[in-house]
Amino acid sequence: MENTLPGIRTRAAAELLGVSPSTLRSWERRLGYPRPRRTPGNHRQYDLTEVETLREALRQTGNISSAVEVAQRRGRGLGSPARLLQAFDAFDESAADRQLEESLAIRSVERSVEELLLPALGVAADRANHEAEFEHACRWAVGWLHSARRLASPASLPDGVLLLDSGSPLGLEAVYVQALELFLRRAGLRVLLLSANLEARRFASALRALRPNAVVLCGTEASLDIVGGPLRRALRDGESVRILGYRTAQLVAGTRGTALLGDMPGEAAERLLGVLAARAATPRAASRQL
Repeated sequence: MENTLPGIRTRAAAELLGVSPSTLRSWERRLGYPRPRRTPGNHRQYDLTEVETLREALRQTGNISSAVEVAQRRGRGLGSPARLLQAFDAFDESAADRQLEESLAIRSVERSVEELLLPALGVAADRANHEAEFEHACRWAVGWLHSARRLASPASLPDGVLLLDSGSPLGLEAVYVQALELFLRRAGLRVLLLSANLEARRFASALRALRPNAVVLCGTEASLDIVGGPLRRALRDGESVRILGYRTAQLVAGTRGTALLGDMPGEAAERLLGVLAARAATPRAASRQL
């Protein structure tokens, strides 16, 4: 049986490249790259490896003509979402390990997660009749992230962050939450990940131990109007703790300025660090005014 590389639709390919679908189609006409194949329904299907290679070349060159030349010379290169997806489809954990190891030779942990692991899982999640492959991929991904977390250095910053996850323990959103936890730990923060479904009194002891400066609601079922009240009652000093959301959390705006951190773990971690830095600077600024 022919082993074909996974394909993605025009809109998904354009989003990965950070351009509009019409721009992507114009590149195909003018430059012949990336060149999609056609489905029986005459829809474009772009090779995920070509798109990922072109994205990396664009990031380095900033010019599409130069990027196409670089991408065509590189071919598939080291570690790609398409090859990782092939490993998942074959239930080949050793091959998946190799893909991440190859990626880590040229990318940071954060870039390997955002440019390799999450795109591969995103494609896997969108396919029909591949439930077993997707479940295996998610289990492998969570295990890999746990291993990477164990290698993170001890916390170097005083700030504590509580992640409350209301989603399923297995699935694409769960992997995104695990990725955020890893990124925050690697940034030097003290991090605790708990289920948002626990009663407030059940995690009061954990809150006393962590003394968080920020609480991040995660998961498709995370809703501020449901967990906000019990959460604030469990916090010893709720006024000094920022409550924020990540990805699919359903938050409501109000006097507390609740906001979403973003959809990607790197973006969310960077914004959260900014929130904590601003919070730490406020008392000092106030003391100077006094």
